[in-house]
Amino acid sequence: MADMPPLIAVEGVPVPAGLQAAWLMGADGTRLRTALLEPRGSLRGSVVLSAGRTEYLEKYFETAQALADRGFVVLLHDWRGQGLSDRLLSDRLRGHAVGFHAFLDDYQRLLAAYLSRLPKPWFMVGHSMGGCLNLMTLAKGETRFEAAVLLAPMLRLNLSAVNRAVAGPLSRLFDCLGRGGDYVLGQKGTPWPAFDKNLLTHDPVRYGRMHAQLLANPELKLGGPTWGWLASAVAAMRWLARDADLSSISIPVTVLSARADGIVDNAAQALAVKRLSKGTLVQVPGANHEILQETDPRRGLFLEAFDRLAALVAA
Repeated sequence: MADMPPLIAVEGVPVPAGLQAAWLMGADGTRLRTALLEPRGSLRGSVVLSAGRTEYLEKYFETAQALADRGFVVLLHDWRGQGLSDRLLSDRLRGHAVGFHAFLDDYQRLLAAYLSRLPKPWFMVGHSMGGCLNLMTLAKGETRFEAAVLLAPMLRLNLSAVNRAVAGPLSRLFDCLGRGGDYVLGQKGTPWPAFDKNLLTHDPVRYGRMHAQLLANPELKLGGPTWGWLASAVAAMRWLARDADLSSISIPVTVLSARADGIVDNAAQALAVKRLSKGTLVQVPGANHEILQETDPRRGLFLEAFDRLAALVAA
């Protein structure tokens, strides 16, 4: 159908057989890209998989297939402002946000739209910004999931003490001055980094596939964050750290911490796990930020953690 959103295949990362893409109307009329993978045979439950900032659902084809092979329906989605979902500014490369409330609303609309196609039990999986938004969703009272796995969740940015102290006030100032849509200083974006300069993965093959996906469809690209995005992120992370009652989350939550992460802060993840009633911290030795794009042994720690949770709550 002409109205169906495209799915991008590159060498080594085919579109999983049976993956069905669709458009979803999000909060305030924003058009969101979604995709559902329904495996054949008996089903053990469903996984809703949320990407991090700059990401798009093609990056998770490999993981979606691995979960489907385990008997789970997998729901993927592009957050507003990235992937092939509607961008929030006329310059589509600017990674923007106006608070994260609309993101949380989009997520609830996603669940409502696919409710009848998601057999229980439900598993929540989120990476980086997606992990932050997933944890916010749980802390705000979402109770339909039976377990969650958060990969390198964005609970505090990996900044110097000085930069961390000024990030919030400075971003709010620029936002109030009407410059929320401007790039954060020095963050406009650079050409695709050489492999030895990247902060995402130690796996050259998966790193090359990510680049190939962006070359295959440049509309997937996203540049640096705006002041509005930074203000939104700081507010979300502050709420989780100071105001959210994480102990009220009753389901098992496993947090995978990438030990070589240069993007988000591991200490904040450890503190959050201590506040969870059923939190488990799994260290991924030597891993860069994107655990699911890492080398097989590191990526395998996610699959092991997921399998442990699935054994507890899924047939």
